[in-house]
Amino acid sequence: MSAAALPAQQPSLGWRRGLAYGALGLPLAFVSLPLYVNLPYHYASQLGLPLSVLGALMLAVRAFDALVDPALGRLADALFRRGTRVAWTAAALGCAVLALAFAALWLPPSKEASVLVPWLAAALLLCTLAYSGVSIVYQSWGARWGGGPELRARVTGWREAGSLAGVLLASVLPVLLGWPATSLALAALLALGLLGLAGLRQAPWPTTREPAAVQGPSPWRQAAFRQLLAVFILNGIASAIPATLFPFFVADRLQLAHWQAPLLLAYFGAAVLGLPLWVRAAGRWGLAPVWRAGMVAGVLAFAITPGLDAGEGTAFAAVCIVSGLALGADLALPGALLTGVIHRGGAGSRGEGLYLGWWTCATKLNLALAAGLALPLLAAAGYRSGTTDPAALQALAWAYAGLPCLLKLAAAALLWRTEGLNPHWKERG
Repeated sequence: MSAAALPAQQPSLGWRRGLAYGALGLPLAFVSLPLYVNLPYHYASQLGLPLSVLGALMLAVRAFDALVDPALGRLADALFRRGTRVAWTAAALGCAVLALAFAALWLPPSKEASVLVPWLAAALLLCTLAYSGVSIVYQSWGARWGGGPELRARVTGWREAGSLAGVLLASVLPVLLGWPATSLALAALLALGLLGLAGLRQAPWPTTREPAAVQGPSPWRQAAFRQLLAVFILNGIASAIPATLFPFFVADRLQLAHWQAPLLLAYFGAAVLGLPLWVRAAGRWGLAPVWRAGMVAGVLAFAITPGLDAGEGTAFAAVCIVSGLALGADLALPGALLTGVIHRGGAGSRGEGLYLGWWTCATKLNLALAAGLALPLLAAAGYRSGTTDPAALQALAWAYAGLPCLLKLAAAALLWRTEGLNPHWKERG
């Protein structure tokens, strides 16, 4: 059966199976927001850990976590070769470790630095490794199904819809319930996600299977993977820079620090609404052209941002909504393209984990590269948090929006070039 013939013979994913698959994406995204946003502030302000110690510790853990992802990908492949029941059991064990480690992060036994530092290091390392391992198994589960462009976009769309719901929930639940109750809620959500995944041990549509004992080719030997990863990294850095600088821009440039939570809710809420539209568009016009259109839409939405000044919150809210709508393309379509690269490259049902290990490694490095690129540039331009200097604030505005626009346009141009080398990226249906 050819890849081109699959879409015509396969049924749609269906909302019940879509919800079942997307359910585990919610708690996984629920974990990620506190780890990147709330944890540093909590340990610095509530527990008195010095910022220098906290920064060095978190950088070391995150670097190790990113570098170990390819090995976790190989492990995921080995689990799937033994069957989906084995892979599900491993994911369940990982979820148990994740729930316990997440709770431990917020409940240290002492505020003494001699206890606090090793406790944080151990709990954070367990949390991030369990999160990465479960995430790779989870993404591999859907990638193994293959399918045509629209079906692949629907799979990643349901997964990212669950992720967006998790981000929205994580932004409000700790404020309402506190961290102990939030940790219990995470454990319950992980259990529900695992139940949903247990009902999907069989693919939702017919798939071709390669012999389980044969390993697929190395991702780096495939030009299509290298080309797609280059676009993904360039576009990812363009998206990660605003994520890193958002609190600084809202607080210092707009002078609207109290608007941060509503603006984030508007941004991610718009992404939830826009996600199914991008999935449908991909089925009609192709994955790569629609992703490229999403990049251009994001640039157009962000173009006015460097000109915004103090108090212009309404205009910036409109930017957040429009750019949030564009975010749906970045969430659903790259993963769908990756699934196509995996199966076309002969690794379907054998090597998804290794591909996704490198993919998640790149995702984490995007965040590190964004901070490493934007923050030194701002410091060189004279910007400091809380400054009122007009030149420094203008530098902040250009770093927050101008630099990402240039990088995103470069990513769109690179995608357009690589589409010519990979015509199947433009397939419809």
